[in-house]
This record gives sequence, C-alpha cells and structure tokens, in this order.
Amino acid sequence: MEIYTQQEKLKNTISTYKKSGKSIGFVPTMGALHEGHLSLIYKSLSENDVTVVSIFVNPTQFNNAEDLDKYPRTLEADVEKIKKVSEEVIVYAPSVEDVYDKDVVSEKFNFEGLDKVMEGKFRPGHFDGVGTVVKKLFQIVTPDKAYFGEKDYQQLLIIKKMVAQTKLPVDVIGCPIVRDERGLALSSRNQRLSEDRREEAAYIYQVLQEVRNQFSTKNPIEIEKWVKQQFEIKKDFELEYFSIAEADTLTEIAEKESGKKYRAFVVVYVDGIRLIDNLEM
Repeated sequence: MEIYTQQEKLKNTISTYKKSGKSIGFVPTMGALHEGHLSLIYKSLSENDVTVVSIFVNPTQFNNAEDLDKYPRTLEADVEKIKKVSEEVIVYAPSVEDVYDKDVVSEKFNFEGLDKVMEGKFRPGHFDGVGTVVKKLFQIVTPDKAYFGEKDYQQLLIIKKMVAQTKLPVDVIGCPIVRDERGLALSSRNQRLSEDRREEAAYIYQVLQEVRNQFSTKNPIEIEKWVKQQFEIKKDFELEYFSIAEADTLTEIAEKESGKKYRAFVVVYVDGIRLIDNLEM
C-alpha cells in the first residue's frame, strides 16, 4: 500500500495513472475510520481504476479549539482498516503545512444560503472551512469522482455547490448513511460514547423513523413540537435543533407541497457529545 504525506509526490503518481487513461476515485476523510467510511471506499473501488483516501483533520472547519484537540487521530489503525478493504488504495495523510502551506485560513464562499441554516447557524464559518479544504484536496488529487456520506447531508450539498461554482471537473457522489445494528448513524464521535450510551443513542433514529411515519398526516410544526417533547423526557439527551426541510435547498418548511422531496434533520447532545442524523421523508 502506498502512503503519501507530500502532495507533490502524490500528484506525480496520479499524473502517471491519468496518462495511461486510468480513472481516479477519491474519499476524503478526517480519519477515525468506521464502516461508513469503508462503504465509500468500496463504492470508489467498484467505480474507478484507482482510489485515493485522504486522512486529514482539517483545522479550519472547527469552531472550537477543544473539539479540534479532542478529535481522534488514529492513523495506524485507519491504515489497517483500509488494507483489509484493499491494499491497492492510495493513502494521502498530509501535515497541515502540506495542505495549507503557511496560510491556514478559510476561503470565503457564497453558498447561496445553504450554509446559513442548521449546521451553519450553530457553527458559523464551519462550511467555509469545509469548502476550503475540499477544494484544495480536489486540486491535489484531481479525481474523476469523489464520495461523501449522506450523514453530513448539508455538507454534501455545499460541496456540490462549491464544485459547480468553481467548475472543478469532479462528479460528487452522495452515499447512504451506514448505521449500526441498533440504527445509530456511524460517526467517529461515537467512539467517545460508552457502550450503554451508544445503545441509548439509537433512540435518535427511532424518533426520526416516527417523524417519517407522522409526515403523511401531520404538519411539520406539530411534528417539531412532538420531537421536542421526546427529547425533553430523555435524561442526558439535549436537542440542539430539529428541522424538516426541502432536500434540495434546505429551506425549512411549515407546510408540505406535492412533488417536492423533504428530509428531517436532527442534532442531539448525548453526554456532551454532538450527534447528527437525518432521514428522507
């Protein structure tokens, strides 16, 4: 397995593959890999000649320095997990300097309002950081296709918007959320929960499933009220936000319209650990 820490060496290797007509798939990650990430790698391997996985904890997308410090960094374990999927995968595990040089700041984007709601409201500047690092990584890796999980659905839409605006020649592909056997959406943050808490946190998905059941008969305002009640009665669960929004624009709705697609989004703190999830309605 090839592991690169310097973009120039990686670019040379990718250039050689491209000259021989090989397609490049890319899975950008921040490490602490789980089955959700591995599902993206499998998808890329099935659709491309060459797959690159980046492992890079991006400093510009964290609003909270403590959160950045606490983010799990498990490079050796991550590489072992990738090897079990395929030893053909190329890993790019750069330093901050290799990606950003000396200028560790976010570019300012106009995401046409996609970054002003939900996560953007609670984490100002977060999506400028995401857009900045993904743009840089796309310019380094020059992939034909890039794969992102739908758990971070707002991020997926924002990356698609950034690619459209910058005209980068990459096809951004969203992949279904991977859940554990209880329904909890897989996340690197789950490592910080005890086994008992992980079991209890599956409640978040149960609430979303009930929201989907109610969506055909109740209006979104009634549903939101019900969701708030479900988390008020749950000890050690703190609801940050719940939203039912148009799937394409993330515009929150008060009434349904026929012919449109909707999604429910939720963020809950469990023992102080922030968990996000969403479900198509």
